[in-house]
Amino acid sequence: MTGTPVLRIDGLAVRYPSRGFRKPPATVIEDVSFEVGEAETVALVGESGSGKTTIGKAVLGLTPVSAGRVLLGGRDITRLAGRARRLLSSDIQAIFQNPYGSLNPALPVGRTLAEPLLTTGSALTRSEVHERIADLLRRVGLPKDAAERYPAQFSGGQRQRIAIARAVARQPRIIICDEPTSALDVTTQAAALDLLAELQNTLGCAYLFITHDLAVVKEFAARTLVLRQGHIVEEGPSAEVCDRPRHEYTRRLVAAAPVPDPVLQRTRRQQRTQTRAAATG
Repeated sequence: MTGTPVLRIDGLAVRYPSRGFRKPPATVIEDVSFEVGEAETVALVGESGSGKTTIGKAVLGLTPVSAGRVLLGGRDITRLAGRARRLLSSDIQAIFQNPYGSLNPALPVGRTLAEPLLTTGSALTRSEVHERIADLLRRVGLPKDAAERYPAQFSGGQRQRIAIARAVARQPRIIICDEPTSALDVTTQAAALDLLAELQNTLGCAYLFITHDLAVVKEFAARTLVLRQGHIVEEGPSAEVCDRPRHEYTRRLVAAAPVPDPVLQRTRRQQRTQTRAAATG
């Protein structure tokens, strides 16, 4: 990796106070360090309770950090709060697991997509916002009139596409993807991953992709870090981690992962290659 990484985690620790008398704090994350480069996808994999979501929350400022640093483009954002944290929205965004709960049911989709475009510092006119919303909907494969409809009028896969559109609205440098496809069926999951890959090719954003599914990360992420009980036990290129795992814990995760359809995977690789060629040509 050359240059300043988009995201750098340095010696991160998260400990929660114990509720028991004289008991030590509960350690969720301990001494975790890694980097995410420009336009790179790094996967953070582990079972439920391994601490991977806690890392995402620490990056987003949603949980307090006990030790270590979170740097965004070389800037220490570990303890930013209030207005200073909100100003980071142009550089860092998130996509969460539940497409049913991540959108405000009382707002039409157009209002939801307009919110990140109208945050502090935006100089867009009303007309430019409408144009940007139409472009976002087109990018994620939804019709223009979707802006006037409400989340309840869309399927789970369509709602996740809307959530993705909201995350990329300000063209952030990195998006924290916390189990963004786990609530979707297999076909819809594949479509969402292809959409994320296409947007990365065209917009150049990086992803920290949090998941429990090694079968997904092998095709989607350049590098994979395996987390167990708050510690990174293995890391490396995704194909190497998935095909030749060194740690016993990783081997168990690989053995438990569903086997992907090789024909489907080959077709998707070809489609991504064609998309990248078109974007760079």
